[in-house]
Amino acid sequence: MALSVASANYPVTYHASFEAWRTHTAGWVAQAVDRGGRLLLFPEYGAMELTSLLPEALQQDLRGQLPELGRFYPDFCTVFAELARQHEVCILAPSFPVVQPSGEIFNRASVFTAQGLAGWQDKLMMTRFEAEQWGVHAAPPVFSLFEADWGAFGLQICYDVEFPLGSAVLCAAGAQVVLAPSCTETLRGSTRVHVGARARALENQCYTVVSPLVGEAPWSPAVDVNYGFAAVYSSPDLGLPEEGVVAARPAQQPGWLLADLDLDRLDTVRREGQVLNFRDNRTLTYGLAGKAPAVRRIRV
Repeated sequence: MALSVASANYPVTYHASFEAWRTHTAGWVAQAVDRGGRLLLFPEYGAMELTSLLPEALQQDLRGQLPELGRFYPDFCTVFAELARQHEVCILAPSFPVVQPSGEIFNRASVFTAQGLAGWQDKLMMTRFEAEQWGVHAAPPVFSLFEADWGAFGLQICYDVEFPLGSAVLCAAGAQVVLAPSCTETLRGSTRVHVGARARALENQCYTVVSPLVGEAPWSPAVDVNYGFAAVYSSPDLGLPEEGVVAARPAQQPGWLLADLDLDRLDTVRREGQVLNFRDNRTLTYGLAGKAPAVRRIRV
């Protein structure tokens, strides 16, 4: 089974109105679909560009802007649901800081299909900036596995992909692809994400896909400077790239990275590879961690 994945080097952009943002977003989705993308990946905190629609004082208020940003969330979801339906594709939308009934704020990445909002994954591990300065909270440890006709995928948002357990849980439950939307401001931060994504591909003999936020947003202290590049990784094993790099886009260059993924090749490698990381990683992970965390299965 083949899957065409599109990963965005997405430039954070100032918008004069919600309609301008809608038109901008529709154009990005159309570009990916026109190039053959069927699973589209936007980056972490891409939704923060909507703070450009807030009053200037709130634009510069790191914590105060989040509850106000939330008023755009229903329409944000409607736009992506309509685009997924129009193009009959699966879209991982830019992650959005969503205020919970408890008052906590979770960083939520939502998946949309032709049937509408399918489900979401909340970020589980907080960076120091999120926890200490911004007030974004770690979500409960529940993993979402999205099951499609072609196979299954899961999400590990930015810092999450730098730790092995989440991807191991998702791949043990059936994931062949792990999507890693990211938001980093430096080469160091971007490197940590990519090292993590490559390690997860090696450990689980799966594909990992990174989509970064790029560019500058002086109106938003949360995403004022952004550095990264889109990439797709695999295990460096038989029938796969020898260095484990399927495709990569130049850093800071806005646009889509397209890659065709052979999912059947993963099955072969997991059974007959030069090494059996997937099998052995599960043994090690569950041997150390005990009972596996909860997995929420979602049909897409």
